[in-house]
Amino acid sequence: MRVLFNTYPWAFATPGGGEIQLLKYAEHLPALGVEVVLHDIWKPAFDQASLVHFFGCLGGSIQFCGYAKSRGLPLVITSSLWITEETAHRYPMDEIRAQLSLADLVITNSNTESDTLARVFSLPRERFTAVMNGVEPRFAGPHDSALFRERFGIDGPFVLNVGNVEARKNQLGLLRAMAGHELPVVVIGHVREPDYGRQMLAEGGDRLRYLGPLDHGDPLLASAYAACSAFVLPSTLETPGLAALEAAAVGAPLVVTSEGSTRDYFGAYAQYVRHDDPADIRRGIDAALAAGPGSELQSHILNNFSWSAVTATLVDVYRRVVVA
Repeated sequence: MRVLFNTYPWAFATPGGGEIQLLKYAEHLPALGVEVVLHDIWKPAFDQASLVHFFGCLGGSIQFCGYAKSRGLPLVITSSLWITEETAHRYPMDEIRAQLSLADLVITNSNTESDTLARVFSLPRERFTAVMNGVEPRFAGPHDSALFRERFGIDGPFVLNVGNVEARKNQLGLLRAMAGHELPVVVIGHVREPDYGRQMLAEGGDRLRYLGPLDHGDPLLASAYAACSAFVLPSTLETPGLAALEAAAVGAPLVVTSEGSTRDYFGAYAQYVRHDDPADIRRGIDAALAAGPGSELQSHILNNFSWSAVTATLVDVYRRVVVA
C-alpha cells in the first residue's frame, strides 16, 4: 500500500505537534507494509497512490482534498481540531464541514474529539475514528538533566513550557499565574505569532527564560523535561499536546489544560486547569510541585501510547478505506 501525505503549505514553517505526528507516522508505517510518499508539488504522485492522507483543516485545505477525490482516490483527513458550540463562531465552519465531508474517514486524536466534531458539525459519528497520538520510547530515559542545565546555565527548580509561542498555547496565562512565585518559567518553542511573542517577553521580564526552539530529536529536549520541576501546558485547547505526552513519558509532574481531549490520555495522573483562570493554573502548578515526579503517569503513557502501537491502528484505518 502506498499513501500520499500532505498538509497545508506553511505547516513546517513553525512545526508543532501536528507536524511531528505526520513525520512519526511516515517513520513507522514502512515497518507495517505501508509506503509513505510526501506530496511534492513539482512531482505529484497521485497515480502511484493507494489513498491520500491529509493533515489539518486550515484555510485552503479543501481545494487539495477536493482534487484528490476528483482523481478517484480514497481520502482520510487527520483533523487535529477541537471545536465546541461555544467556540464555533471563531472558525469557518461551513468550509471545514465541507472538507471533512469529502473524507472517507476523519481521523481524530481521541473518541472525545470524534464525538465533539460529529456533534458540532452535524456529521455522522461513523465518519470519525480515533487514532491516538503517540510518544517515542526513548523519552522513558533515563536522561541526564545536567545536559540541559549546563547548556543554558539554568540552576535550581523551574517550570517548563514547550510549544509554539502563540495565543493558543497561552504562555501569557502561565506567566500571570506564576507572578510572585519563586520559580522561574522556561519556554521552548518557535514564535508562531510575533506580536504575542513580544508581549510574552515584555511581560515575562526576569521571571522568563525563552530559549527558542529545539529540534525534536535533540537530547536537550528530553533533558529539559527531566530537569523541570513541573511541565505546564495551560493552552486554550489540546488534543492532547505532544509535548505533554513526552514530558509525561520522561516522568515530569504534569499540569495541562482541561479543554480538549487531555483526559483521554492522562486520566487521573495530571493536574487539569482552566486556561482562562491564572489562579487555577497556579493551583495546579502548586499541586504538581507538591506531588513530585509522576511514575504512575509515566507508566500509563509508555504502556498505552507508543508510536508503534498507534501506527498499527492507523494501518487498520487505511485498510478499511481502501477495501471500501
